[in-house]
Amino acid sequence: MEKMRFETVDGCQANVEKLAELFPSCVKEGMNKDGKLIRGIDMEALSALLGDEVLGDEKCEFTWVGKKKAIMEANKSIRKTLRPVIGDSVQWDTTGNIYIEGDNLDALKLLQGSYLNAVKVIYIDPPYNTGNDFIYLDDYKVDGKTYDEEIGRFDENGYMLFKNTDTNGRYHSDWCSMIFSRLTLARNLLTEDGTIFISIDDNEQENMKKICDEIFGERNFVNCFIWNCSTAGGIRPKFASKTHEYIYCYARDKSKLPAFFAPLSEEAVKMYNQKDEKGRYRDKDFVFKNKSTNVNQKYEIVCPDGERVHPKDGYIYRFVRERFDEALKEGLVTFKKTTTGPLVDADGKQANWNIYIKKYLGDAMGAPSTLIPKELMSIYNVGTQCVQDLFDGTRVFENVKPVNVIQYFINMVAEDGDIVMDFFSGSATTAHAVMQTEVDKNISLNYILVQVPEKCDEKSDAFKAGYTTICEIGRERIKRAAAKIRKDNPCDDRDFGFRVFKVDESNMNDVYYSAEEYTQDLLKALEEKVKSDRTDLDLLFGCLLEWGLPLSVPYCSECIDGYTVHTCNDGKLVACFDENISDEVVKTIAGRKPQKAVFKDSCFGGSPAKINVMEMFKVLAPDTQVIMI
Repeated sequence: MEKMRFETVDGCQANVEKLAELFPSCVKEGMNKDGKLIRGIDMEALSALLGDEVLGDEKCEFTWVGKKKAIMEANKSIRKTLRPVIGDSVQWDTTGNIYIEGDNLDALKLLQGSYLNAVKVIYIDPPYNTGNDFIYLDDYKVDGKTYDEEIGRFDENGYMLFKNTDTNGRYHSDWCSMIFSRLTLARNLLTEDGTIFISIDDNEQENMKKICDEIFGERNFVNCFIWNCSTAGGIRPKFASKTHEYIYCYARDKSKLPAFFAPLSEEAVKMYNQKDEKGRYRDKDFVFKNKSTNVNQKYEIVCPDGERVHPKDGYIYRFVRERFDEALKEGLVTFKKTTTGPLVDADGKQANWNIYIKKYLGDAMGAPSTLIPKELMSIYNVGTQCVQDLFDGTRVFENVKPVNVIQYFINMVAEDGDIVMDFFSGSATTAHAVMQTEVDKNISLNYILVQVPEKCDEKSDAFKAGYTTICEIGRERIKRAAAKIRKDNPCDDRDFGFRVFKVDESNMNDVYYSAEEYTQDLLKALEEKVKSDRTDLDLLFGCLLEWGLPLSVPYCSECIDGYTVHTCNDGKLVACFDENISDEVVKTIAGRKPQKAVFKDSCFGGSPAKINVMEMFKVLAPDTQVIMI
């Protein structure tokens, strides 16, 4: 009978296993620094195998106070879970979107099994290190009690809010540790051809670059995009008006990435057309001189009158076929009559056409420019105003990223069926951008958002409007944005729902993890291993996390002979957590021959009853794995 862990994977042990596959002779049993017998790495043996490739004391590296603890924090296992909150969800039964409330470090650890190598795009806008509130208390800082006494306070959910001022001796170190552990875990979630986009300003941009180089590898740096985020209004600065921010792009594996290009939304196409009417558009040569023989840039194109053309010798097209087709679909291709152009017909004679690509300021369909034209992307004021309009004029959030900023990058890499993630969700602009992109491109995407339940200032307009946490604002923003998109696209029937989960302590009591530490008398008093406040769905989704199934997996609950039975993953998993389950119900479940059948220990009267259940499964479903929790 399998015993489920109900705790996240120990990253250090996982790394030992990976090294064991490569260098089995380096894995030995021995005592660690705490005197515990473990299976670990013999560093002397590993060094001997690597020979001269082992680095000495002098090396080029980026470090800070607390880095080693940040690495350990990312690898440390936790005994926590994600509890479903159906009351805060929308279209719970059918949606593929996920909203998680809780510390994103815990959430990222809990998602490692279910979404490993599954997320195509991650966009994050982490808190900038500006000397303002900093809300993540991680174990790598200092002893929790000391920290609580010396610096700040915890709220009732265990989150700390404190000022990370530039007088703090660990001003940069705390921020670097916070982001390092989270990015380490986030990388594991990306698909092989996945990318992450990270917004950052001048305060930590150089540290962010070094951290990403270490986690993702310098070779997987794609670009640093410059966003014109402000018009430089307000008080005149002493030196220069800051009007830009950075958006770093890294790949999980850059060699697996397709070529980037900047597809335009319907809104952008309309904008371009308006510019064209004002004479501010110009056409760019699509066919140009180049001695390349690359057949991918010398394909046949059908002109408006049916003439089939291709480049003359010594000429090629600017785009490969795929990007040309996208440009044609977006209305960015111009065909012009000529008898002297660089194209020939199917017989090799002078063609009657030349082809151009519409261009305004930047190359709209080529590789995207790292300096994003301000006409293509809004500034902060637009994002803040968008949310204010959605909330009927109430200014519930400040400095909001505009939807088209995030949409620009989603458009660049996301395809039908992909997952987009944001684990610093804030006002949920990423969810808004995903929904709008789905409509604009007529594709289906899903999102996973994570947000710590930071409390709203009691003096803020948001608090006065009835919102106590940022999570409440984010969820409401998604609902209102979905309603607006539906109104603007009345025939569009898409997934605008989301399932809400909350990071919480394990569903299991301590006795489940360490029964050997309890006496027989105490064990009898603590026979129930499951916490008393946990529901069937808490346990069901705890099992899904354990087995690496998506949190969006469909399931059904039915009543059989007065007992509630849950079935999910196309019948592969069946669970029942009621007390005193009858033999008939057990036989019914076994008759369905699931891969796994899950019960609580307390579902049965004692050891004889449990043995009887196992015997029934051996007869009716010998291949089913029966699990008691």
